[in-house]
Amino acid sequence: MKPDDIEKLSFDIIEKEAGDHGFAPDAWAVVARMIHTSADFDYLESVRIHPRAIAAGIGAIQAGRPVITDTNMARAGIRKMDLAGFGCEVRCDMADPFIAEIAKKNGTTRALAAVDAQAEAMAGGIYVVGNAPTALLRLIALIREGTAAPALVVGLPVGFVNAAESKAELLDAGVPYITNIGRKGGSNVAAAVVNALVLLAGKLSSARRKI
Repeated sequence: MKPDDIEKLSFDIIEKEAGDHGFAPDAWAVVARMIHTSADFDYLESVRIHPRAIAAGIGAIQAGRPVITDTNMARAGIRKMDLAGFGCEVRCDMADPFIAEIAKKNGTTRALAAVDAQAEAMAGGIYVVGNAPTALLRLIALIREGTAAPALVVGLPVGFVNAAESKAELLDAGVPYITNIGRKGGSNVAAAVVNALVLLAGKLSSARRKI
């Protein structure tokens, strides 16, 4: 089978097994891609999508705002060429020696230091957390302080220490979010969310050109 055929069949299987899921079409496009990436139907129940999240994400992409991630794995999985067509840059500071130096000096994680470094740049953009709860917790603190103002937070850290707790905090952070409850998540799933938004933005732009 060709790659496109495999992908189509995969989504057909997801549609069949998900049944009457109750998601609106745009939200389902996001959730279905999360399931496609992880083969985990638990996201049908655990995902949480802010009422303005889809529109905020599409708007940020169409405005050419940056997509900033907490891992290079998430950055690698995001459709960078498609985003470049909108003028968006995908950034990750985790491998930056300066960030490592700051983190060591302050006794924090590199993920936290990277959030601080991008606080101003993320204005109107999308911040994507697929691994580090410390990054999400720091981001929430900056949002509450008014220091950071992303249009959308994709919060999907994974693990046993503060992953579930940081996502619970995000639900009350006062910013549009796409997240889930519990320990599951990961950079691959976070990238899948962004890719779903990229595809939705592309379809919307294409439809407008035809009018």
